[in-house]
Amino acid sequence: MSLLVVAIVLGIVEGITEFLPVSSTGHLIVAGHLLGFTGERAATFEIVIQLGAILAVVGLERRRFIGLLRPARGGGFAGARGLVLLGITTLPALAAGYLLHDLIKTRLFSPVTVALALLVGGIGILLIEGLRLSPRTADLDQLGWRAALGIGLFQCLALWPGMSRAAATIVGGLVCGLERRTAATYSFLAAVPVMAAATLYDLLKSWSLLGRSDLPLFATGFIVSFVAAWAAVRGFVAFLQRHTLRPFAWYRIAVAPLIYFLAR
Repeated sequence: MSLLVVAIVLGIVEGITEFLPVSSTGHLIVAGHLLGFTGERAATFEIVIQLGAILAVVGLERRRFIGLLRPARGGGFAGARGLVLLGITTLPALAAGYLLHDLIKTRLFSPVTVALALLVGGIGILLIEGLRLSPRTADLDQLGWRAALGIGLFQCLALWPGMSRAAATIVGGLVCGLERRTAATYSFLAAVPVMAAATLYDLLKSWSLLGRSDLPLFATGFIVSFVAAWAAVRGFVAFLQRHTLRPFAWYRIAVAPLIYFLAR
């Protein structure tokens, strides 16, 4: 299989799974193993295509991000208040990720640990959905600092590859009283600072591994990831208008043993 085909496949996997509660990291680890694309070059490639997915959300939610950069009067999720709320959500995962970065990279990036995380996360989603929590926050403009902090603490669970940052933050939002679509939207927004920081940190450490010959491969994966993430986010929001997260939980539970046995 040509490397360009590999780039397209992994770009699609990254774009579709990054903002769904199924773990993009887990799927990329497994896809990389199955395609025989592993090692330091593959790890750097995954960093680059994550940037494509991040930019897709920035494009889709550009009005929200522009609103964060403008002075805002009163409350609401805009201006300095919105930036502070995002900062409160981001700091716990950034701090934990910085302290545990090397441990996570060396001990938790394997198909076996990913399979376990998918299973545990799937069961957790079913348990939370079974509680039928009553939402208290139907709009981001009603978001408070306690909910922002709670979601940030839940986001730390995503440091376990396979757990899924999207799953952790959306479930955290539900537990903190956010309506399902509002929790998903905030999950998208909160992903940008923490993912951008982690991705740029990894990219700076891996920059020396890149060469000019890698440009077509990396550019292909980046563009494919951007397009796939754009479509996936729009589809996911439409899905949540009528459905719960249970299908994603059952998917995780079904995929976990397959990943475990295929990757052994």
